[in-house]
Amino acid sequence: MERSPLAADPARSRGREFPGTSDETRGPRSAFQRDRDRIIHSIAFRRLRSKTQVFVAPEGDHYRTRLTHSLEVAQIGRVIARALGLDEDLTEALCLAHDIGHPPFGHAGEEALDRALVDHGGFDHNAQTLRTLMRLESPYCTHEGLNLSWEVLEGLAKHNGPVHAPHWALAELDAAFPLDLEGWPTLEAQVAAVADDIAYDNHDIDDGLRAGFLELDDLLTLDFIADQWREVERRFPNAPRDRQLRELVRGQIGWMVNDVLAQTRTATAGMDDPAAIAGAGRALAGFSPALHAAERRLKAFMYAKLYYHPEQTATADKADAVIERLWQTYCEDPARMGTRWFESLPGEEPHRSRHIADYIAGMSDRFALERVREFHGDAVSDLSNV
Repeated sequence: MERSPLAADPARSRGREFPGTSDETRGPRSAFQRDRDRIIHSIAFRRLRSKTQVFVAPEGDHYRTRLTHSLEVAQIGRVIARALGLDEDLTEALCLAHDIGHPPFGHAGEEALDRALVDHGGFDHNAQTLRTLMRLESPYCTHEGLNLSWEVLEGLAKHNGPVHAPHWALAELDAAFPLDLEGWPTLEAQVAAVADDIAYDNHDIDDGLRAGFLELDDLLTLDFIADQWREVERRFPNAPRDRQLRELVRGQIGWMVNDVLAQTRTATAGMDDPAAIAGAGRALAGFSPALHAAERRLKAFMYAKLYYHPEQTATADKADAVIERLWQTYCEDPARMGTRWFESLPGEEPHRSRHIADYIAGMSDRFALERVREFHGDAVSDLSNV
């Protein structure tokens, strides 16, 4: 595919927070390829394998985690980026890193940490992604963080659009390495955002059906899904139902990807300067108005039928209690965090509480459950089925 003039150019990157501190001569990789590789090799990325996507600490091996979700987002993002002639490596780096700031137990964990930090600026998983990559994940001898390129950090900060009121964590990082928070991000970042929507809309359907929380008849009340299902039945009338359902999900993804390609090409027609993307005043890569409306209806359906399913909310309440117990334990006895984290604990607020929150946010679901059982034993036996 011919490279688009709107693609981010790694040779013209705006650089890194700590210039001249990284060995840029190891092989023929571009700046964005190095960023992707640094993300993949990070401990924070590996921990995503045991962090909640939809189902908390799932018993089965077939349900998605934050890691498998991120890989699926990257696959969809690369397909779109390649078709549009954008930089695939930048797109992939953004897709792989976008959920690194999520704490254990997904949004339940985030809400618990936000409540714990209510007097200290709160907690936001997107800002925590930047905080993790720029400060907490520090494998190098010469600087804090992974020292990723400006374009990756900007895209992670703004993949959902300009940030006019940054969370304290993002504001601190932006002050150290300005990320132009008021402008729109690169097309690659916009593609990563819509790839995330496509992945979790459809793969959460797959997991919800597999778990029995979603029923096909309910899904078919959405006319655009009913259209896809009729096509599946027409093409594969004798296939087993489970294969038909997986074909439905694949068809939905293809339909959404093709819509994004057509809409983005229309929105960017006649443009040849990537600098114009930041001042466009709107997202240029995304769904058409018709599909955007349909996707909003799908999300409302998923919240009603899956994310707020009684079993899901009951599990979320238990997960919330796990985080609350861990928070209380580490505030009362921070030595339980272990030597490295205890010895670097700041003495004053809000830094002390934020340090403890950093430790908890980095946990996997499994590690959090192991720690709360170790500390509280039978007192939290009602959490053992989370």
